Amino acid sequence: MDFLQLPSELLHLWHTHRTEILLSAGLLFAIVRLAVHWRTRRSREALTPPVLSPVHEKSLPPLEQQLVETDPYTDLSVPRPPRPKAGPKRVTGNKKAKAISTIKEPAIDTIQPVIFYYTLGGTTKTYAEQLASALPSPSQQILIPECLDLAQIDYDDYFISPPKPPNANTAFLSNFLAHLRETHHDFRIDTAPLAGLAGYAVFGFGDKRQWNTEGEGYCKDAVDVDKWMARLTGGKRGFPLGQGDTSGRGNVEMRVREWTEGLTGIMAALARGEGLGEGVKGSGEAVESADEKEDEEDSGTLELEDGRAAAIKSKRKPNRRSRTDDLEDLKAPIPVDFTTSRPGSTTVPPPPKAMVPVNSPTYTSLTKQGYTIVGSHSGVKICRWTKSALRGRGSCYKYSFYGIASHLCMEATPSLSCSNKCVFCWRHGTNPVGTTWRWTVDPPDLVFAGMKEGHYKKIKMMRGVPGVRAERFAEAMQIRHCALSLVGEPIFYPHINELLAMLHKEHISSFLVCNAQHPDQLATLGPVTQLYVSIDASNKDSLRRIDRPLHRDFWERFIRCMDIIRAKRFTHRTVFRLTLVKGFNIDEEAEGYADLVARALPAFVEVKGVTYCGTSTAAGAGLSMGNVPFYEEVQAFVLSLEAALQRRGLDYGIAAEHAHSCCILLADRERFYKPSRGDEDGGRKWHTLIDYAAFFRCLKSGNAFGPEDYVGAPTPEWALWGRGGFDPRDERVDRKGKPRVVEVVQ
Repeated sequence: MDFLQLPSELLHLWHTHRTEILLSAGLLFAIVRLAVHWRTRRSREALTPPVLSPVHEKSLPPLEQQLVETDPYTDLSVPRPPRPKAGPKRVTGNKKAKAISTIKEPAIDTIQPVIFYYTLGGTTKTYAEQLASALPSPSQQILIPECLDLAQIDYDDYFISPPKPPNANTAFLSNFLAHLRETHHDFRIDTAPLAGLAGYAVFGFGDKRQWNTEGEGYCKDAVDVDKWMARLTGGKRGFPLGQGDTSGRGNVEMRVREWTEGLTGIMAALARGEGLGEGVKGSGEAVESADEKEDEEDSGTLELEDGRAAAIKSKRKPNRRSRTDDLEDLKAPIPVDFTTSRPGSTTVPPPPKAMVPVNSPTYTSLTKQGYTIVGSHSGVKICRWTKSALRGRGSCYKYSFYGIASHLCMEATPSLSCSNKCVFCWRHGTNPVGTTWRWTVDPPDLVFAGMKEGHYKKIKMMRGVPGVRAERFAEAMQIRHCALSLVGEPIFYPHINELLAMLHKEHISSFLVCNAQHPDQLATLGPVTQLYVSIDASNKDSLRRIDRPLHRDFWERFIRCMDIIRAKRFTHRTVFRLTLVKGFNIDEEAEGYADLVARALPAFVEVKGVTYCGTSTAAGAGLSMGNVPFYEEVQAFVLSLEAALQRRGLDYGIAAEHAHSCCILLADRERFYKPSRGDEDGGRKWHTLIDYAAFFRCLKSGNAFGPEDYVGAPTPEWALWGRGGFDPRDERVDRKGKPRVVEVVQ
């Protein structure tokens, strides 16, 4: 009975679960088939010789013998290297840059100058031949220059790899190159194929009657050549880009002569084995200082052969600001003297020591950031506006207000110590502080010589920075102005008058900034071209909260300085410097500031919005981006201050502005708003510029003189209130070096 029921039960089971059975059978069949196929393929790969191999199937040895003979790693005691991935290597389109620092520099025995030129009418060829004759006389180290026409040479012979000279150690110095950008982008060629060159320099000729600016085409080819040569040589720019206007309006012969003299000096340095030097470091994060690599790294598109653009993603890590980007972020020990010693104390003060010892963390951090420490307590550093001016991208507000070109200015300090710890200060109390000078004192001649030496070294480093103009580079090698305002308190230096006299002896103007906490030093201050006083608050409580002074009698010292400034108004050109911090000293404080102006009667009042440094120490001081005022807020405050001064019978007016620095200038109308010399209509104009030659004549005469004796030419129209304050002869750019339109407020 059971056997008869079995078929029906199986049939019932099949009808109930046939779907699961079929799927399971199919899956099992597929697994078996793949396993057989895999084993067959492995056997075929082991027995099949490589393509185009001369070995035939009949001559193949047994499998075991073949593996032993062809694979040295069959023995397990021999480690097998990792197996490369199968398939062709994928080209991603981005070649991996090699570190230029790893390229071993060849020894330079001789220098072969090669001058490349391209000309349409023959003018450039003439100048190239003149340049060849003006270069140093041939010697064992510097050979006879060669002039080559780009239209008659093969680019591959010169611009894919350095040409092979008769002497294997001969280096080449190139002066002009019209190359192809594809050489740089070709993944088959090294990142810097011309790194073997000793260096290069470019001079461009153009006619400004046809193209007024580079954007329109003036010397545009030379700019591109300079950019691409920097990439192909690994940044071996020997001398900044030179430009000559052949229209007759520009002194092209003088520009060529200046450029040639600079180039000759570089060749002499190369012959002495000094090399091109290193690039400038720690010069600040300037909007005007974009590097020529940025358009590669930040580009969001990749140009294809057919002209289309494909989006790409940048793999760069975000640019996180280091906490040691500047002196303001140092974490060095803070030696503080709060003048808390009791009267009659018999404690013997410790012997004086260096303010910034050479072996201290402060010294190491400063030098790493680009500061040059002079002696034991002084410093010098290139200003970010110097980089901007050298590249034709604008000077700071002092050029718009007082006629100081930034590339002619040295920024230094004879004292890195300060007696305040201002909330808006980038240092936030991390630099040496104190109320009395308790360190060793360096002589003024050592300080002055060290400042100049450090500044010139940094200027020389700028010759390799993209976009530096040869004529401005040559001008920058003669310091004409000195801003004693880098860090610390310059007036704190015991020999400040002697240092100022040394500056003036070499016809270097002096701009000195003090914080109104050292009235005795201020009272004995000698001649200075312009004297600044930082006025950061209008009352005692605000001053304590903003400047955080170390002196217990800080307000009394502050008021004494106001009275001293009033007494000096006929012997010194005085300036109030107001730094506006939103939430601290803007709201309803215009009246208080007007009272201080009425007490001191300065010649000028500068009003500037605070610059936020963006560090954690700033947040710890209670400062954030919310404390940075917009330029419109600064303008509104200046209008309120002007009205408050008018109500007190003080005739101050808005003379000039520099919107890019968020800075506006108020001036004494009675003293600096007057008829211009030689003006036919006799109209009154603002005269905020300084006649520096007249200042030095007054000093040399030995007679008493005042600010009115060296008033300069009228303030330029573009710098007046409502015009923006940016020199139209320069070009304002954004962070990527692209031109930026300057908005003018009418």
